[in-house]
Amino acid sequence: MSAVYINSAACISVQDTLNENFFQNLKPENSSQVLKAIEPNYKEFIPPAASRRMSKTVKMSSVASQYALKEARIENPDAIIVGTGMGCSQDSEKFLKNVLDNNEEFLTPTFFIQSTHNTVAGQIALGLQCHAYNFTYVNTSSSLEFSFLDAKLQINDGEAKNVLVGSTDEQTDRTMELYRLNKTIKKEENLPIDYLNSTTDGVIWGEGASFFVLGKDKTENSYAQLQDIQINSQLDLGETELFIEDFLAKNNLSKNDIDAVILGFSGDAKSDVYYVKAMNLFENSALLYYKHLSGEFNTASGFSTFMACHILKNQEIPEVMMINSAKKGGIKNILLYNHLAGNDHSLVLLGRA
Repeated sequence: MSAVYINSAACISVQDTLNENFFQNLKPENSSQVLKAIEPNYKEFIPPAASRRMSKTVKMSSVASQYALKEARIENPDAIIVGTGMGCSQDSEKFLKNVLDNNEEFLTPTFFIQSTHNTVAGQIALGLQCHAYNFTYVNTSSSLEFSFLDAKLQINDGEAKNVLVGSTDEQTDRTMELYRLNKTIKKEENLPIDYLNSTTDGVIWGEGASFFVLGKDKTENSYAQLQDIQINSQLDLGETELFIEDFLAKNNLSKNDIDAVILGFSGDAKSDVYYVKAMNLFENSALLYYKHLSGEFNTASGFSTFMACHILKNQEIPEVMMINSAKKGGIKNILLYNHLAGNDHSLVLLGRA
């Protein structure tokens, strides 16, 4: 498959990533159980009457998608593809609460209609009056990667020229309570955490929305080439290095050709061992991490992709992301490796545009 170009990138996250100077103002967070996204003033983007009916993830995605389309100078994409792990959790919880409170009677359908995972892609299409291909992937932590793969295939097959691809996940009070109970979220007594040397299980949970316009042609705004993607739902720890080496070999690259590797260290001692294994392969590459900036969540890889795009475009690595001190003259190839709790492993290879 030929490379496609990432022609715009927009992100709403725990950091102030809509601000033009966010690159110099990244603030790590290691002492809260849950991190909230910095949201824009939605009144500037969405009519208040419509905004009141939207859940947080729909609002974040609407704004991030508007930013991405504006930057790429695209009014109507040829396809809209969204990846999400949890979908519209707030409306799902409201619907289920209604079911319980009303003894399963006299229910209004609104919360149910808005609780489906494909609400985000649908609302974006409605706002744009876009009648093109519209699809949502729900594959836990590889939802964005599946979305990228679909978009790449559409562009390579000549089905589309410009595709809006996004990832989004929100927090809800009840789900966070359940995550605390099943020890997904790090216990209070285990905070603050050292993301790279954690000895306890559990993570700090985040949220956010990241949107990109993928195009067939390179433009003056292009951030990166999306060269290849590999996804593996299950991986034994001993297979980690082979998984990465086979992926690089498929792309006619060696480990020395990778200038930077972005790893998804989350502070969960049980699953971070995969990243430690991966680090051993890349002694000459710049090793980076990012979940101390975004928190862990199903589509956290959207934040790492957004950061990788800016690193390639600016040819600069924020110091707050560095694990080691290795630096190369120019940054040409970046490898992103991510999983969630040891499942759904993904590799994304980005090249300089």
